[in-house]
Amino acid sequence: MTAAPIDAVRREDVEALFFEEAALLDAWRLDDWLGLLTDDARYLVPPNDVPDGDPRDTLFTIADDIRRIRGRVKRLNSAEAHAESPRSRTRRMVSNVRIVERAGDELVAEANFIVYRFRRDERIGEYVGRYRYRLRSTGEGLRIAERRAVLDCEELGGLGSVSFIL
Repeated sequence: MTAAPIDAVRREDVEALFFEEAALLDAWRLDDWLGLLTDDARYLVPPNDVPDGDPRDTLFTIADDIRRIRGRVKRLNSAEAHAESPRSRTRRMVSNVRIVERAGDELVAEANFIVYRFRRDERIGEYVGRYRYRLRSTGEGLRIAERRAVLDCEELGGLGSVSFIL
């Protein structure tokens, strides 16, 4: 299959990808989620004080390349993943999806999110922020080349560890 021209991608196409991704992550279908990523994908959670920073010169909460993403998924799928045993239950709300840039075979899209995290004997965690994606048109459809989750909270201490995929 050949890649669709990036100019032909509509907001509805991006929304469909984001909604599919949210459903996969909430269902802990992490191996299927990996199928939405490019072979050079990155997953980033920047610090609150430098949300547009670069992980090469800024300390990020998470700065994974595809190798580390695959390792993260392998650990989370393992029965020995103590930080997620039992697994958190999550419910994601994704809204205000918009395409903000197009260049070559990629586009940049943003969306607001809230992820509710439920864990036994803990208060409900609410992670609020915005996603910024670099999406690439491939023969398999739109794929995620970069996924940046920018949290709005002032500090993470009250939310606990981010041991699941935002």
